[in-house]
Amino acid sequence: MAKKKRELWQVLDTDRRLKRWPSRHELRVAALVYLASKFDDDRKYSEIAVNMLLRRWTAFDDPALLRRELFDRGYIERTRDGREYWKVATVH
Repeated sequence: MAKKKRELWQVLDTDRRLKRWPSRHELRVAALVYLASKFDDDRKYSEIAVNMLLRRWTAFDDPALLRRELFDRGYIERTRDGREYWKVATVH
């Protein structure tokens, strides 16, 4: 686990924002866990609010990719219509 954290620092800038989307699977998972930790527990987010949060914690502009990855890998859930998102209680 310490190795993953150390590697994650390589893709974070001085403001602790993700500089780029990692190419390695293990580092992508670490990045998703990191981004998921930025969501408040027990809070519902609109798609716009999710995009704003992701833009705050990334130095590249692709919130759709990150939102999809977070959802597909089970870190966030959403309503069927995509109007509300929330953090899954247990982050891997």
